Amino acid sequence: MADSPAADLTLVEREVRALVGSVAPQWAALPLVRVAEGWDNVTWRLGSDLAVRIPRRERAAPLIRNEQRALPAIAMRLAPTNVRTPLPVLAGVPTSLFPWHWSIVPWLSGSQALGRARRDNTPWAAELATVLVALHHDAPADAPLNPVRGVPLSARDDSIRSRLADLSPMFAEPLGAVWQAGLDSAPATEATWIHGDLHPGNILVDGDRLSALIDFGDVTSGDPAYDLAAGWLAFDAEGRHVFRRATASRYDDATWIRARAWAAAIAAILCHSSDDRDDLRALGHSTALELSGESSFH
Repeated sequence: MADSPAADLTLVEREVRALVGSVAPQWAALPLVRVAEGWDNVTWRLGSDLAVRIPRRERAAPLIRNEQRALPAIAMRLAPTNVRTPLPVLAGVPTSLFPWHWSIVPWLSGSQALGRARRDNTPWAAELATVLVALHHDAPADAPLNPVRGVPLSARDDSIRSRLADLSPMFAEPLGAVWQAGLDSAPATEATWIHGDLHPGNILVDGDRLSALIDFGDVTSGDPAYDLAAGWLAFDAEGRHVFRRATASRYDDATWIRARAWAAAIAAILCHSSDDRDDLRALGHSTALELSGESSFH
């Protein structure tokens, strides 16, 4: 992965405040602090209960629109689990003030699971399984399309093998074997809503409780195995056992084999993360070690 791309458009505080005031004047005077800037979006905390989510690149602008379209239905499905999502409170549209879609969303409490010791994540493994079972239902025909998330493994074979070729044999050989096992397994027979980017950086926890899933920009309809790869990205062997057991009979063995293959693919990608994302590169390495230490997907 390359260094973070330069922003196509950057807003300063007074411009963000003007944007908020143009659609929600009652919030225009609330405290406003920039709290995060990723590859695609900038997040400003608005008061104590809200956040403003603004694209920083033209290529990323459609991802905000994906969230605006998909999250109302998804949040309704997940409501019984008490795990929150960044369901837009206000969906901003392009205007003369700003050319892309943007959102005001709830400020979600909790901290990222990224960087936590895997053994500390076991207490919420069953909660994540429950959330995914609730999420993985048929998506509508107009669900956002995504060319790389939840697609057949064969569609990503050339790309993943090129990533593997650049890794040391210590990682490339076991990850390659796991990837091949996924290719050899039965293909997906269903396409459901999937989060599309379910790694620990997009999982919020509060103590021992799963509190929220964030960043639904890659949400799409596809193979649920893609999300289940989180079992290897977030947990150790004990946590994965709890995670899988909590899904009961929802997913067959072939789905879990594909999930393990997707975990290998994501690990290979993360191992290439640049120096400014040591946390993601470390996640790639630890996931590769988890996969290498397993005798099977069980």
